[in-house]
Amino acid sequence: MLRSTLTAERGAVSNSSYGAELRRAMRWLGEKPATLFMGQSVQVAGTAMFGTLADVPMEKRLELPVFEDCQLGMSTGMALNGLVPISIFPRWPFLLLATNQLVNHLDKLSIYSNGGYKPKVIIRVGVPSRVPLDPQAQHLGNYSDPFRQMLKTVEVIELTGAHQVFDAYRKAYERDDGRSTLVVEHTARYA
Repeated sequence: MLRSTLTAERGAVSNSSYGAELRRAMRWLGEKPATLFMGQSVQVAGTAMFGTLADVPMEKRLELPVFEDCQLGMSTGMALNGLVPISIFPRWPFLLLATNQLVNHLDKLSIYSNGGYKPKVIIRVGVPSRVPLDPQAQHLGNYSDPFRQMLKTVEVIELTGAHQVFDAYRKAYERDDGRSTLVVEHTARYA
């Protein structure tokens, strides 16, 4: 009975689109009392990630200006105060601007506090598509592998297929080891 239920669920996921699974995961996260979605284009359309938040209540979204380093610092502070921020960076080059906060602070906080502080932040970052509009060299790139090498406690999960999406976000939210998660999405697969 359990096996057939799991098989049916997996079959349903494999037939779902990447974008639909992202919307389902964001809706699920939006139902959690301690979550807050923050970043650029979370309340106002402007990036491909905006559509994935269609089922997240507006009161759970915090629109921020273009200040990526500050955004990730705010995310860490909110996590230290019991929230689970979903910090959204529409493209890798935007997250590069927050590398100091990610690599030197969020990632190392549990290490240099001897486990005293374990902020949990879920970071969403997009690998941009060249279609229908090429964002040009400044906004392209996938830096998953270099970040895996730099990060000691933050787990990097790259979502290459729809079947991975919901479970990755559920794991990121439900983990009890005090680790944050960097989830890499491929925006070309949203549609």
